[in-house]
Amino acid sequence: MKNRMKIIMIIFSLTLILTTLPMLSRAAEASDQAPAEDKVTGEVAASVLSAYIWRGQELTRHSIVIQPSMTVGYKGFTANVWGNLDTDPYSAADGEYSSNFTETDVTLSYTHKFGIVSAGAGYIYYGLAAATPGGPDLMDSQEVFITMGLDTILAPTLTVYKEVDHYHQWYATLGISHTFALHEKVGLKLAAQASYLKSDDETTYPEFDSDSLATADKFNNLHDGMISASLPVSLTGHLTVTPTVTYVFPLSDDAKYEMKARGLQGSANLSEKDGSFLYGGVILSFTF
Repeated sequence: MKNRMKIIMIIFSLTLILTTLPMLSRAAEASDQAPAEDKVTGEVAASVLSAYIWRGQELTRHSIVIQPSMTVGYKGFTANVWGNLDTDPYSAADGEYSSNFTETDVTLSYTHKFGIVSAGAGYIYYGLAAATPGGPDLMDSQEVFITMGLDTILAPTLTVYKEVDHYHQWYATLGISHTFALHEKVGLKLAAQASYLKSDDETTYPEFDSDSLATADKFNNLHDGMISASLPVSLTGHLTVTPTVTYVFPLSDDAKYEMKARGLQGSANLSEKDGSFLYGGVILSFTF
């Protein structure tokens, strides 16, 4: 019964996306006729990945994830809804999630360009499913963030997040990326990112010792690094399929101990060489 429900949920998600594409195609054609400043832009996408790793934390184990999302933008304002469907949710506490849809995030933001400089701010709500049927969603959290980027070589972008609900912390990322044109319809995008995490509360986000046990100190150090390569292939003017692979790794010993502790496998099952993750998959996206 459980496996049947997983299959039904996966088919439902894919069907929803596929049935939405024709409507969005008509909307895209209408949008192409509007003046640039009056255009409503957006994207519908679905990622199928071998793992869900978020800020160095392992949030899935031995399962495929499907991550649908929808983004709509207008005159610098953007709204995004993103979800994570885990085909085999895993709980370290031997419990079962109340739903295969383990997370739903909502992001609202505004960005403005000043020449080659873009600056923006936004808000994110993270809604997480309960780890046991009927359990409370204690892990739900909220963040505000500011971001600044340069429209120049490597497109450097600095973003600073402040958690204001559950995990009281600051998280900053500095990322770069570049896309090489391999063909008029095929590109190679390389990206890298480094992060720093500063906790304001040792009870909700502590530093971990070499045994990956929580201490009475606050985490304050370099956190996770990320390197990714993707191959966007434009199937039509609006539809793109993108194979992708990502490597995530700790940037400090403190981060290694913390990433082990928060991973679903538990620190007791990880060797000294672990604490990094390699995963990949494919992304299907439709822009309008």
